[in-house]
This record gives sequence, structure tokens and C-alpha cells, in this order.
Amino acid sequence: MKDARRRILDTATRLFYAEGVHTVGIDRIIAEAGVAKATFYHHFKAKDVLVCAYLTEQYDLQRVALPAMPGEGRAKLETVFSKLAEIGSAPGFRGCPFLNAAAEFADPAHPVRAIVADYRTWFTGFMHGLLVETGHPSPGPTAHQLLLLRDGVAVSGALDSPERVRASALASLRGLLDTRAQGAL
Repeated sequence: MKDARRRILDTATRLFYAEGVHTVGIDRIIAEAGVAKATFYHHFKAKDVLVCAYLTEQYDLQRVALPAMPGEGRAKLETVFSKLAEIGSAPGFRGCPFLNAAAEFADPAHPVRAIVADYRTWFTGFMHGLLVETGHPSPGPTAHQLLLLRDGVAVSGALDSPERVRASALASLRGLLDTRAQGAL
């Protein structure tokens, strides 16, 4: 049974990411995953439950991957943003799954939006911790700015050259880390 659940989630992940959540129907997921309709509904009571499982898995992957990146403080921040720029510029990149889902689920009270909000809160907290490690004088406001920078990298990755995205992301990061400019925050 776990194999069927995994196939459903893997199929949904691929399709939701490539085509969008609302354009992909349950029947297509069932067909491409090679499971019976009853098996699908045994694991996921509704499509929204599957969408939440998809986003939760993406969230879990990032909660493991980002803190595991090398470096501490400023070096880790640079590593994280370099990696985000690399991923965002890679072939097949279709945007951030959290931003994509938020765009498709406009109701802020929807469970999908709650997962997106949780992810964004986690990312901001992760940035805050790294800023504290650097001795940054304004870690709270700057962590929120780094969330916006992350969003910008996710959006611009497919629109610009990989070199420009990486260089711009790192220049923006360095500007935010420059404590001489923090009086303007």
C-alpha cells in the first residue's frame, strides 16, 4: 500500500509542478500512477489533501536541505542563495512550488495557504538564525527582506541568465548584510 501512496504522490508532484494544481485532475493522477480509484481515495480523501501532502513534502525537503548546506552565518547565507539561484535557473524550473500554490489558492484560509504560510515563517526564522550568527544588527527586518529576495530569485530564475540571477542575488544579499547600510532599515 505504501508503494501505491508513493506512486500517487510522486505522480502528483511531477504533474502539479509541471502543469499547475488546478489543471491536473484526479483521474489523470490515478491513470499515470497506475492505481485504482479506490486506492487513491484510501490514501487521499480529496484532491486538496493530496495537494497538502505534496506541499508538505516539499517543505520537509527544504527544511532538511537548506540547514545541511555548508558554512555558517554569512557563508551559509551565500551558499543558500547561490544554490537557490542555481536551482531557479536550471532547465525545467517552473517556479517555487509554494508561490505557485499560493497563486492558485487565493483564499488565505485554505489549508494549502496555511502550509505556504508555515513554510515562509520557517524560511524567515532560518534566515533570522543565520543573521544572528553573523552578528547582524537588524536580524528581524533583514530576515523578511531575505524572504523577499528568495521570492525574487524564484521568479527571475527562468527569466534571466543563470549568471545574472546568481550575481544579482549575491549582490542583493551582500547589500542586506552590509551593516553600514542598516541605519536605513
